[in-house]
Amino acid sequence: MTNRVVVGAQWGDEGKAKITDILAQQADFIIRYQGGCNAGHTVVTNNKTFKFHLIPSGILYKGKTCFIGNGTVILPEYFQQEIDGLKKENIDLSGLKVSPLASITMPWHTEIDGYSENNAGKGKIGTTKKGIGPTYTDKMQRIGLKIGDLYSSETLNEKLDVILPIKNKQLKEIYSLKTYTKDEILELCKNYAEIFRPFVCFEWQDMLRKAKNEGKTILFEGAQGVMLDVDFGTYPFVTSSNPVGGGACTGSGYGPKVIDEVIGVAKAYTTRVGEGPFVTELTNETGQKIQSIGQEFGVTTGRARRCGWFDAVIMKYSCLVSGLTSIALTKIDIFDTFEEIKICTAYKDKRNGKLYTSYPEDVYIHKYLEPVYESMKGWMQSISDIKEYELLPQNCKKYIERLEEILETPVSIISVGPDREQTIFRKNY
Repeated sequence: MTNRVVVGAQWGDEGKAKITDILAQQADFIIRYQGGCNAGHTVVTNNKTFKFHLIPSGILYKGKTCFIGNGTVILPEYFQQEIDGLKKENIDLSGLKVSPLASITMPWHTEIDGYSENNAGKGKIGTTKKGIGPTYTDKMQRIGLKIGDLYSSETLNEKLDVILPIKNKQLKEIYSLKTYTKDEILELCKNYAEIFRPFVCFEWQDMLRKAKNEGKTILFEGAQGVMLDVDFGTYPFVTSSNPVGGGACTGSGYGPKVIDEVIGVAKAYTTRVGEGPFVTELTNETGQKIQSIGQEFGVTTGRARRCGWFDAVIMKYSCLVSGLTSIALTKIDIFDTFEEIKICTAYKDKRNGKLYTSYPEDVYIHKYLEPVYESMKGWMQSISDIKEYELLPQNCKKYIERLEEILETPVSIISVGPDREQTIFRKNY
């Protein structure tokens, strides 16, 4: 039994769903521990593509328990859409469980999110406008609704008597948006209760305790990436939760002693969606080539992802703050036609020549930073059908081993294509 956390080690979109999907084969219990439908996970299996936003990708395996934990925020309408899509594909949903402590994204959350982003000016952060930030805001302000509240008329009424006057005042006086009556929200919550009824797990404590006591293998699935973490990321251009490895504890109900490994998923290059600093970003033909070959467009938004060379500065930081025990390197096959590949090993301040080999947390100086690169030769051949590490081209192995040297962390999984079978393992899973 080995319990693992899978985290995005860059700015999200690293291919976590594929890695989670593969590891879920050996797991009994898969837990999604943070984020909401602003996340997009794609799994390709048997020439069929599945796109996940809230539901753990392990749901594709029969007999697994897939738990959406307390650290998540759930937009009920989006959850229903995802359920309906899986039902059309005849996916067994009997193992899907939702924590009653997960927070509900209400209509005012999406409305405030959209208004705030559209009117932010220079403060625009590139939110998906799915209400994630405002939902977490209300959670921390202690005026949010949780899924368990839907099933107690007394609790729901008492909470709404506190929440609605506050929200309506905000909606009217700050945002000039529609206000809500209590009857409207009660009717809406009645519908939400029916959406979640087949899945809400009030016995979650017993379920977690039993899985631990019986030695079940647990897989913790994160969303977004370390550099979008609200504490450690490029704040304020971040998400509103903790994608780092430690977030698996606060978002699931398990303590840190349960975790054996933390696997950081990273692309062989770097991408970012939305606003915020990105020192290795390529706005030239090379960046366009990576974007085109890698099909770098967001699962949730469809937005083109910004592309750049591998940034070892942020990856060293990710290894530290997320406690990575190994790395799953994805999309290395995108470099099959590149004669030269670069790795950013440091940042240089254009104003004074200062060199940063550790990540500088003040994102407002990043506009003055330029990448310091190490160049490596490409392999100029397709690697998508290779199954063993030893059979990879010599220059491909040199690239991987140089990353391991810089990051002081082993690369244990190598993805050479989107399908499950296009994966090389350097240790047993």
